[in-house]
Amino acid sequence: MIRGLDKGQRAALLISECQRGVIESGMTDFEGLAEQVASRDVVPKTAGLAGAFRAASLPVFHLHVAHSSDYADLPKTSVIVSRSIRNKRMREGSPEVDAVAGLTPQAGDIVHCRRFSLLAFNGTDLDAQLRHRGIQTLVLAGVSTNIAINGLALSGSDLGYQVVVAEDCTAGASEETHRFMVSNALPLYAALADSNAVARGL
Repeated sequence: MIRGLDKGQRAALLISECQRGVIESGMTDFEGLAEQVASRDVVPKTAGLAGAFRAASLPVFHLHVAHSSDYADLPKTSVIVSRSIRNKRMREGSPEVDAVAGLTPQAGDIVHCRRFSLLAFNGTDLDAQLRHRGIQTLVLAGVSTNIAINGLALSGSDLGYQVVVAEDCTAGASEETHRFMVSNALPLYAALADSNAVARGL
């Protein structure tokens, strides 16, 4: 059994940043990431896992980024944020913040948008939303293993959740980056498994 799904824990699927402006080729600033998402079949595998969660009556969260139009509340403390501001990216109401084709939120899914922060827990009500639903285990999918997925896993573990990374439903900036993170960082605070094993464990 997968740690975090081995004792009947109530789980939620957190799909990180599967948005057009992040992983759609031709729209993203991160073409390497888009290439990795495509080559690893992240979208169809994640869609299949989301279906398994819905069938088990477990919540599916879509963790999206949608900056304010003037970026006034966005801390200019990272290269990623500075690039978004410079290139006027990922603003509320733009096509870039929409879910990528194949992962459109379904009825009953929760779309959780944040205006600032590289991590979905920082400055948001995500923790409260999960606890109100009785969630004990977070299953992570999406991008990127080198930033948002790693940050989610570490933050979730610190907050007392069991964390499972559906490894075949994730991608990093490059194959080498992804391999390093899943071999060296993520196993320290998350269990790693493929999406079929996760679905069986629900």
